[in-house]
Amino acid sequence: MTHSSRPDANTVDQAGGSRHILPIFAGLLVAMLLASLDQTIFSTALPTIVGELGGVNHMLWVTTAYLVASTIMMPIYGKLGDLIGRKGLFIGALSIFLVGSIVGGFAQDMTWLIIARAIQGLGGGGLMILSQAIIADVAPVRERSKYMGIMGAVFGLSAVVGPLLGGWFTESVGWRWAFWINIPLGIAAIALAAFFLKLPKHDSKVRFDVWGVLTMAIAVTSIILVASWGGTEYEWNSPIIIWLIVIATVFSALFVLAEYKAEEPIIPLSLFKSRNFVLATIAGLFIGIAMFGAIAYLPTYLQMVTGVNATVSGLMLIPMIVGLMAGAITTGQLAAKTGRYKWMPIGSMVGLGIGLWLLSTLTVDTPLWVLMSYLFVLGLGVGLGMQILVLIVQNSFPDRQVGTATAANNFFREIGASLGGAIVGALFTANLTNLLTENMPAGGGDAGDLNSLTPAAVRDLPDQIREVIVGSYNDALTPVFATLIPMVLVGLVLVLFIKEVPLRASLDEDADAHPVREAVTGGLAAPGLVSVDTDALHTGPTDAGSTSRTGQTGTGDKRE
Repeated sequence: MTHSSRPDANTVDQAGGSRHILPIFAGLLVAMLLASLDQTIFSTALPTIVGELGGVNHMLWVTTAYLVASTIMMPIYGKLGDLIGRKGLFIGALSIFLVGSIVGGFAQDMTWLIIARAIQGLGGGGLMILSQAIIADVAPVRERSKYMGIMGAVFGLSAVVGPLLGGWFTESVGWRWAFWINIPLGIAAIALAAFFLKLPKHDSKVRFDVWGVLTMAIAVTSIILVASWGGTEYEWNSPIIIWLIVIATVFSALFVLAEYKAEEPIIPLSLFKSRNFVLATIAGLFIGIAMFGAIAYLPTYLQMVTGVNATVSGLMLIPMIVGLMAGAITTGQLAAKTGRYKWMPIGSMVGLGIGLWLLSTLTVDTPLWVLMSYLFVLGLGVGLGMQILVLIVQNSFPDRQVGTATAANNFFREIGASLGGAIVGALFTANLTNLLTENMPAGGGDAGDLNSLTPAAVRDLPDQIREVIVGSYNDALTPVFATLIPMVLVGLVLVLFIKEVPLRASLDEDADAHPVREAVTGGLAAPGLVSVDTDALHTGPTDAGSTSRTGQTGTGDKRE
């Protein structure tokens, strides 16, 4: 296989500098905004949507369908980007995302709504990965940390703008505008990519990992179905749940076998030889479970328990997003300035654990300012670790593998996000159903169809019935936060073993060669931390001004 060379290191260091990167970065931020908005924009609108369409029992699928589809696509986009270049893939992912938005805008029932979300996920899975990988094409790891921090801040900003937009649309022009808003943003992102992205077009021959993709898709879907349906749609010991567990187990094993035999695996098993990759990936998975498990149902909780409308419930998430943005921007700037980063994932796990514990103590009488301070702590915990873990992964591999490594890391984090939303949703729904059944007073039929309850409908119920529903919502959700704390404690122990390898300061410096050089010179790194590809080692100088690896250029680059 022929690899394209990396862009010249001087592209960043010389006159172009920031001016070269800024227009590219602007387009990437729009794509990140699109992808992250659609993970949160339905959170405040969801109670009204499912009440209108009559599908509370399918509510979690509106979120989970997007996450499952995007999770499956992430390693595909990452691998193909390394093999054939990223510009065409980036524009294609944006186009698919817009198709899903159009389908969602016209959806008339829950089935079409969920289909639309799945189509959006097929495109959205590429937006996050390709944005992070394209920055890696134009900026070395140490400088990249500043841009990644801003990306994390945009993700945080969209997390509050999304619920606010969703709430405002629901209260005014209608929730369908949560889909229509993507059209102008998507067109703008495509235009920016078409005009400003000038990336290497690789001349590699693609050997697509068909069996890897098929086995992964079946395994991931089965895992999410078990988490979503178990205890809600079906009993845990029901035949369908048992069969799904068997299918998930078998196809996970077949996926590993397929990757072992594939010429171009979408998730190479060699990635797992890097200790930092393994530790950072597990930590990212845990953050995904905690963050998306909380953010998927907090707006619903706030509307039902505090009695606020959808817009106000979105505003109440601002402290969480402020914490996330502060953590992400601070870690990015400090990593670029000092090169020290090990304390960041440690602080992230501590903040997450404290935030989850505080949320587990909420009652219906908790003052709003106290609740929002708890959300700030949770957001700070997420922000401290979210983007720096991606940088740790990218710093562990050569730039020619950055897409594959980044995609693999995000793949497992999105598994966590999918599982987080599904597990929290399944536990919450099961708890809520049991509590409402147990606590609803005689004559509770006045509440109507519990499957079609909306926050507005609850506010109009008699006091006795409304108090039962509000108390049930609180008592159903808060214990779920406590069940996530042991997982975060395990994550804290794991990140203590991350090795703080210096962040690379040039584009063409090969991460595979780095541990070898450090071991010879007695530096920080040690053999075994990163897999070594002897074909990738430099035979000449590795300073910032050295040229790209000529042994891997093949027929050379073509610019897209």
